[in-house]
Amino acid sequence: MATTQQAAPSGREINPDALNALMGRVVQDMGAAMQAPVILIGDKLGLYRAMGDGEPVTPAELAKKTGTAERYVREWLNANAAGKLVEFDAARGAFFLTPEQALVLALDDTPVHLPGFYHMLASLMKDEEKLTEIYRTGKGMGWHEHEKGLFEGCERFFRPTYLANLVANWIPALEGVEAKLKAGARVADIGCGHGASTLLMAKSYPASKFFGFDYHGPSIEKARAKAEAAGLADRVTFEVASAKAFPGKDYDLVAFFDCLHDMGDPVGAAKHVKTTLAAGGTWMIVEPFANDDAAANHNPVGRIFYSASATVCVPCSLAQEVGLGLGAQAGPTRIEKVVREGGLTHFRKAAETPFNMVFETRG
Repeated sequence: MATTQQAAPSGREINPDALNALMGRVVQDMGAAMQAPVILIGDKLGLYRAMGDGEPVTPAELAKKTGTAERYVREWLNANAAGKLVEFDAARGAFFLTPEQALVLALDDTPVHLPGFYHMLASLMKDEEKLTEIYRTGKGMGWHEHEKGLFEGCERFFRPTYLANLVANWIPALEGVEAKLKAGARVADIGCGHGASTLLMAKSYPASKFFGFDYHGPSIEKARAKAEAAGLADRVTFEVASAKAFPGKDYDLVAFFDCLHDMGDPVGAAKHVKTTLAAGGTWMIVEPFANDDAAANHNPVGRIFYSASATVCVPCSLAQEVGLGLGAQAGPTRIEKVVREGGLTHFRKAAETPFNMVFETRG
């Protein structure tokens, strides 16, 4: 425990209660940080999936089910139990997942799927030396320069939110868009990555045609493979193209999912979007939730988004032309400024969740 006699290096007096509270939070964070690779290992090896039925298993039984080494699995299970990610039946010496834990950790297609986040985190830790250097130089670091785990992790991190909200809430919140999609529309999904949002919309609106664009070639290859596997290749086309130069005209809907703030020249992208929209067409912009006042974002959600912004979003923008560097916590006012400078006159917030803001824009 801290004492009142302890002093800071500057000579200022230490408040022991404040110090102990801070150290309590730090210990929690240290545990979460150390558990991150444990979660990633469990996801990659299928350990959580093997426990998804909720049946108690011993370390030996889980190791046999997953083709892994029992001694490591025993330690892995205890680490998860200490973090309250799995439950421990001491009388039986067995571990199990509650329905809630299974929903978060063991099942892929749920609105609360968690492990994808840890693929992103592992990628960023591998890139730490590169990131430290750009902090010294002020240079950018393009999306394509990151370790490959970021791309899979990003898809798996964002996809649950899209599953929960895109078709059920966000598209219905846009004026007249759902009816167009049901009748048959042309849709462009910009910055589509592996195509999670594109394919979800394509499955939900079989009368419409979808075009996914991303400047990152390997991601487009993955998206094409996913479209083939889903049986949607006849209605979904993926191409390598930038936000300022994607092809096509007369789109009834152009969608930017969590990517506008990553762009070096979002105003230039907005200007190009305007030229591609059909008469009465809509530009849907989905961005991380943020308030205009930075202090209002100093909370658990803002902590995640600012940290992602400091390691992915701002470096990505600064690596491109203009390098506006909006960041993941730009806020509605700055997003509206980009839209209006791009020549679009209609702008409103159509929907929001604790993690996202959805804007409806038209020319």
